[in-house]
Amino acid sequence: MTLYHFGNCVALVYVPYYMTYKYSGLSEYGAFWKCIQAGGIYIFTQLCKMLVLATFFDSDTLSSSSDGFNFIAEFLRSSVDVADLLGFAIILSRIPGKGHSKLITAGIGWAAAEVILSRGIMLWVGARGTEFSWVYILKCVESNVLLIQHITTATLIWLFTRHDLNKSLKPLVTVLLAITIFKGVWLEGILAVLAFGPWASIAMKLLVAALMGFVSLHIYTNLAQKIGL
Repeated sequence: MTLYHFGNCVALVYVPYYMTYKYSGLSEYGAFWKCIQAGGIYIFTQLCKMLVLATFFDSDTLSSSSDGFNFIAEFLRSSVDVADLLGFAIILSRIPGKGHSKLITAGIGWAAAEVILSRGIMLWVGARGTEFSWVYILKCVESNVLLIQHITTATLIWLFTRHDLNKSLKPLVTVLLAITIFKGVWLEGILAVLAFGPWASIAMKLLVAALMGFVSLHIYTNLAQKIGL
């Protein structure tokens, strides 16, 4: 039973990533090693963030408060998350290609590396040793939400660096990037204030990711039609 639960969790995490990779057309472009390269840049970016947090921020300040949400700690962590935008920019500049394949490669590579490092050990140690627990199911579902969010972030970075983007849309893209970076502050703060349950919190995060993804896709589609991508 424990092995069955572990297998379900692994499938819930990684099958959507595989399906996205296969049916987005990346497999036809031989983008597997490009995704690994994006994952390597993710690892390097996280190491740099950890170094900055350990060097310039006090561990007591970054610790969680008794009520489960520390505004100052989340704000400081989110401010360091600006490095993620730089990481995405590096990926998009180093990975050849054009159109949606480049953006999905960056998003999948980044998200897959994050899932492997943050969920792999947890599932192997936790889910493999228990018959069933909703905690691991929730973590697996949240990983799929992160996939949507990271592809959206890659799209926003690509749009932000385009010189042919309509100037009237530049502020919107900038605001969406700021919302993405400080999501740990405003979204987690709202969830803490409203005291949402775990499933409601996942649904709220999915709604936010879907809305941001829809807006980003709309801007990208208009620009792609304009420049002939």
